[in-house]
Amino acid sequence: MFTGIIKETGTLIKITDMGQDREFTVRARKLFDSIKMGDSISVNGVCFTVKGFDSGSFYFDVSASTLKYSDMGSLKEGDRINLEDSLSQHDKIGGHFVSGHVDAVSSIIDIVGKGRSYEITFSLDSSTAPFIAPRGSITVDGISLTVIEVSDNSFKTVIIPYTYKNTTLGTKGVGERVNIEVDMLARYVVNYLSYKEEGEDGQSVKDRILKEKLENNGFIR
Repeated sequence: MFTGIIKETGTLIKITDMGQDREFTVRARKLFDSIKMGDSISVNGVCFTVKGFDSGSFYFDVSASTLKYSDMGSLKEGDRINLEDSLSQHDKIGGHFVSGHVDAVSSIIDIVGKGRSYEITFSLDSSTAPFIAPRGSITVDGISLTVIEVSDNSFKTVIIPYTYKNTTLGTKGVGERVNIEVDMLARYVVNYLSYKEEGEDGQSVKDRILKEKLENNGFIR
């Protein structure tokens, strides 16, 4: 679990093909001493497991599925990336709860300067549109942002100077792609309402979800 508050921007220094998968090696400064083998880390909004270390860098596996359904497959050696270590019980929650599971890949439609800040418009597809609302939260390349405007095929956010300078959004231009994760609270609400529309009451939904979780974890057959 993460919060969408980027701790630092690292550098992707090596990409190794591993059949259908890839191994990424990332150089980091602030986080290098605090993470350990097996830790979860958010890289451009995607959750990965640290599997080893080198001099000033760490590395992790990227599955074929992740390469297909996120923007990780388009990254190149030398690219800057957003990094956040996983949330601990003592951390402040400055953004919102982020799982690191990408819902869609979006692209930047427009960037407009607004004083010292920037107003950025992102594309929006039909699969994620129901989960996005004005003044709601959204994660863009691992960054917790507030939606200020939504249309049928786009949404807009304002990037303050600190975020623009200290994340990769400050280096991206129109047409470049980003990873999107919708607010998990919005996901649950929309799913619940869709079940209600199908005639299920609240307790039936809870019972069914509990049964599915028990089955998935092998407690019942």
